[in-house]
Amino acid sequence: MVNYSCFDVSIENDIAHIILNRPDKRNSMIPEFWDELPTIVRDIDQNASARVIVLSSTGPHFSSGLDTSVFGSSIESSEAPETGEKLNRQRSAKLYDTIKYMQQTFACLEECRLPVLAAIQGGAIGGGVDLITACDLRYMTQDGFLSIFEINIGMTADVGTYPRITRLIPEGVVKELAYTGRRMPALEAKNHGLINEVFPDQQTMLDAVLEIARQIASKAPLAIYGSKHMINYARDHSTTDCLDYIGIWNASMLQTDEINEAFTAAEEKREGDFVDLPTTRQKMGRQ
Repeated sequence: MVNYSCFDVSIENDIAHIILNRPDKRNSMIPEFWDELPTIVRDIDQNASARVIVLSSTGPHFSSGLDTSVFGSSIESSEAPETGEKLNRQRSAKLYDTIKYMQQTFACLEECRLPVLAAIQGGAIGGGVDLITACDLRYMTQDGFLSIFEINIGMTADVGTYPRITRLIPEGVVKELAYTGRRMPALEAKNHGLINEVFPDQQTMLDAVLEIARQIASKAPLAIYGSKHMINYARDHSTTDCLDYIGIWNASMLQTDEINEAFTAAEEKREGDFVDLPTTRQKMGRQ
């Protein structure tokens, strides 16, 4: 079992549970966070270790967002004047590279073949909004809230909030949140469709989310993968393009054995015996 600085990970009954585990620091996103999350998600996906991922947290807040130590990790310094001048010229390019790296940390959740369910207690603040908007489904406690907090510290949110949240809630609401940095409470977020359901407390929420995850894990993984891929594709393309693509997808990927098994299992009132996703290719040559 790998020990991580920012996460606890368990896999049981085809459900991978990733838990942010720095409650004393409000689960702020230190440099290790940005390395560990994509490593964990890609390992689960590439090895087909689970059929669904649940992302939850500990302590009073889901995440307080970006830790200021991240900025220091992207900037080098030198006492030598000549070297220092060269580093100053590189600084913007290095910061751009750091931002792109951080963006990929959340993009891995969208790119993952498995559905990712976020269970949010307390605040999802700053980078916490970037994180939850990259998930497939979002659930929150009634005392929960989200805040595009970057504006309050003179920043423009830059690791995924705007391109994702503008597809989830009305643009005018996004602009209000972005310009004011105010808190959007759980019920308001649910009314706008950003949150799937609101629960009275964290344990009730976790029980419900894990039950939803169990329902997803009981379905044919190949069909779940296809559904996630098609929904994400449809979000970014025209209806005509999507209809053509899904036709090509089904022509090449439709598995009649899985369909027959689903019907048989329903008739026999049992869980379907479906094949898991294949592992992904990580190198050429024999695997």
